[in-house]
Amino acid sequence: MKVREINIEDYKIKERPYYLPIRDEVTIFRAAYESGIPVLLKGPTGTGKTRFVEYMAFLLSSEKSLKEGEDAPQGISLVTIACHEDLTTTDLVGKYLLKGDETIWLDGPLTKAVKTGAICYLDEIVEARKDTTVIIHPLSDHRRVLPIDKKGTVLEAHPNFFLVISYNPGYQSLIKDLKQSTKQRFVALDFDYPSRDQEAQIIRHESQTTQEIAYDLAKLGEKIRHLKGHALGEGASTRLLIYAGRLIQKGIPARRACDVAITSLLTDEKEVQRAVNEVVAAVFP
Repeated sequence: MKVREINIEDYKIKERPYYLPIRDEVTIFRAAYESGIPVLLKGPTGTGKTRFVEYMAFLLSSEKSLKEGEDAPQGISLVTIACHEDLTTTDLVGKYLLKGDETIWLDGPLTKAVKTGAICYLDEIVEARKDTTVIIHPLSDHRRVLPIDKKGTVLEAHPNFFLVISYNPGYQSLIKDLKQSTKQRFVALDFDYPSRDQEAQIIRHESQTTQEIAYDLAKLGEKIRHLKGHALGEGASTRLLIYAGRLIQKGIPARRACDVAITSLLTDEKEVQRAVNEVVAAVFP
């Protein structure tokens, strides 16, 4: 099996992602980055956490290039790692591999980010095994080091290395909650659904639908979220509203677009689906 070494250049954000600032998250993130304080993003799925990190990587890259002049390296790399229960420390840090008659070391994505000064984003951190998340502790305090046990070495983080983690508190049980020993190494930014006007602006841009449809979808999202905790376990994310807008833009009738992009995704229970579709019918008569 051929294993390709991670090329950090592949992780640079080349184009400016669309992101609508909701509060002061851009200012806080920039200040944390400049101070070397790692950031924890908390909030429901589909509220823009990943897009925000991509946006900040591009924004900080642009600001760094302007500050250092035209000859400055273009782009800060963003290494995103989707955490899951099978993610091991080896997956993050690296491993030895046989290549012909020799044994070579292959850096993992976290090690590569630490070495090169990239932003490392651990998405849904609580999904990773507890013995795996402990590896970030010495990186997220004053030490800023990464122990590589298999090599018997300790790697000092590049001055530009920056750690960001995220999770959705609404999905977590006590068993999967993030430990205080981990939380208290970060500053936290809370993400939630935007206001109706803000969400309509996002939906219109991302789905290229009309302002009227975008506003109606934002209103629909707001109404469906009122069902959370009663009939629904989770509200409609901005992402799902955008999907519905894209389908409508392609000629799918509004009610059918909402059924396949929102209702059927939120619940499998027929009674609850009917309740959600009644809300849809009220917004799209």
